[in-house]
Amino acid sequence: MTGFVSFVGSGPGDPELLTLKAVARLQSADAVLFDDLSSAVLGHARPGADLVAVGKRAGRPSPTQAHVSQLLVEYARTGIRVVRLKSGDAGMFGRLEEEIVALRTAGIPFEIIPGISAASAAAAAAQIPLTRRLSARRVQFVTGHDVTGDLPEQRNMAALADPEATTVVFMPKRTFPALAASLIEHGLSPDTPALIAENIGHPDQSLTRSTIADLAEQLQAGFSSKPALIFYGPLMDAE
Repeated sequence: MTGFVSFVGSGPGDPELLTLKAVARLQSADAVLFDDLSSAVLGHARPGADLVAVGKRAGRPSPTQAHVSQLLVEYARTGIRVVRLKSGDAGMFGRLEEEIVALRTAGIPFEIIPGISAASAAAAAAQIPLTRRLSARRVQFVTGHDVTGDLPEQRNMAALADPEATTVVFMPKRTFPALAASLIEHGLSPDTPALIAENIGHPDQSLTRSTIADLAEQLQAGFSSKPALIFYGPLMDAE
């Protein structure tokens, strides 16, 4: 027998930001494989469903991606309905491709249900637009680290240091001081407005406005383990 897998974006953590389709899939699933940052929405899962934590967090013991993909295949091969619950939007820095490849190789059908990205949720919480006529016609989402946890070596610095783009850095805390130094070296003003958004979609979310230079200095001195995004560009001075 072959089951069916629904990749579901859980949004940033607030259960009220789930889509109706996401709720329907959770209510009908026999098993839910969920990321750590998605656990707040598990109240919508069907009573009796298997709930399996497969989240990966920096600096903590975590299952390998190969193990998560294999587990997903094994559950689906039993003929059940499986939800793979991913934080934010499943296609945004969520290792979705590896799991799709595993399912396709195994001949298991699937669907992808988008979720609200943490970037969109953070911008809404900060009451700022991601774009602005004339001064911010482009938005770019980038990762703050590669598979080793370091700042990615291959970076398009011309794009990243573009003063007329809104840039959102995912998983940024550890490497932002180095990124900021590189941005300034490539011509971006150290006074470029910045915003760090922590634990978006949760009751203790926080939004702190700064500049790229000051924020880099703060993070160099230390930071919490809360998941975060960093925004910088021409929009962040909006009040």
